[in-house]
Amino acid sequence: MPKIYESKNVLDAAFERLTLIFERFDSVYFAVSGGKDSGVMVQLAEIVAARMNRTYDVLYIDFEAQYAHTIDYINRLKTLPHIGKFYHVALPMALRNAVSMLQPKWICWDEEARDLWVRPLPEDAITERNNPWPWFRRGEEFEEFIVEFARWYHEQHPGLVACGVGIRADESLNCFQTIAFYERKEEFEGRHWTTKLDEGLYNFYPIYDWRVEDVWGAVSRLNLMSNEIYELMYKNGLGIHQQRLCQPYGDDQRNGLDQFRALEPETWEKVLSRVNGVNFGNIYCRTTALGNIKSFKPDAMSWEAYTVFLLESIGLYNRELMLHYYGKIKKFLGWYEKHEGISVQDVPGEADKKLEQQKKAVSWRRIARSLEKNDFYMKRLSFSQTKSDAEKLEKFVRTWSDFLNRDTDTSDADLRRFIERRELEKQTNGWDADGDTQA
Repeated sequence: MPKIYESKNVLDAAFERLTLIFERFDSVYFAVSGGKDSGVMVQLAEIVAARMNRTYDVLYIDFEAQYAHTIDYINRLKTLPHIGKFYHVALPMALRNAVSMLQPKWICWDEEARDLWVRPLPEDAITERNNPWPWFRRGEEFEEFIVEFARWYHEQHPGLVACGVGIRADESLNCFQTIAFYERKEEFEGRHWTTKLDEGLYNFYPIYDWRVEDVWGAVSRLNLMSNEIYELMYKNGLGIHQQRLCQPYGDDQRNGLDQFRALEPETWEKVLSRVNGVNFGNIYCRTTALGNIKSFKPDAMSWEAYTVFLLESIGLYNRELMLHYYGKIKKFLGWYEKHEGISVQDVPGEADKKLEQQKKAVSWRRIARSLEKNDFYMKRLSFSQTKSDAEKLEKFVRTWSDFLNRDTDTSDADLRRFIERRELEKQTNGWDADGDTQA
């Protein structure tokens, strides 16, 4: 699908596509994310709509844990004069959380977690309290919602309906496949930059053949609005080809959570307590639940402060697990105070490493390392497996299906036997992923 034009550039081509859409379709809406591509797309549509005296609608799905600059950009886009209705959706949708094994998905705008929300609900948003869509269900996936919305929108607007999507073929393989394999999809009048979703309902991609240089070239040439977070990304060392603006906990974005912290520290502080595992699993420990990857204490923290930090981090998403570890640590310190005369105030930050490894010395480093490893039985603190611990572990794996599974990396023989037994029970009894018996 080459993009070779003899007499026009990609900007002129995009204007032609938008003009055709406004000419041939009865109703048009655009899906925006707050990123550079969809933002430029809708502003190009504004220029064409002004020329043709047309209006259009906009769909924006707010994932709550967004950059403040993105929300500011969205609010500026709302002022475009030819927008008919701006659907600012802030509903409790399930989102991928790739930074935690205990919570593989999280729900944005979850009323049960209102006190942890990154920011208040936007005043003009569609929320659970004013939701007009009976088909929406709490915890619905983003991909499900956009399809259902498209069909609903078509029902409300009889005739031909087009949805503008600001993806570029060179952005990712998925984007390329969405557009390039036109022999596998139905199109509007054979135009490869369109995809038929249903009878009378189409997606179209007006900037599909653009490169990132074209996007920023259009911003400069036409004096378009832009999301200022990209400027901060550039100043922080990311080139224009590396900059991405997605919900920050997906498989690709988890590697950039440090960037999120650097760009908007005020927002980052709220994100820490909102999404399971953001700080503990990705920023400091670089580990997964019950894993064995070495992690590092921040230089500014003492080992005692770091131990408290790890406990608090665990408690943000699993209070019972935090209390389990706290109880073990309290007994550990109590033993040394009773038998060795070492009070809590006198516990050193570090002891001889060999003695720590041989479990012959008390130190805050030894305790912190046990927490980093998610040493459930706290064997590194000289505890052994108990019946009470076994009962707790059974409860945890039934409550959090991903707490332990066959892919868990652990050198603990008891935990490995526990995992193998659980996997065998699942196969024998026909348990589903949540530990419930299948019908």
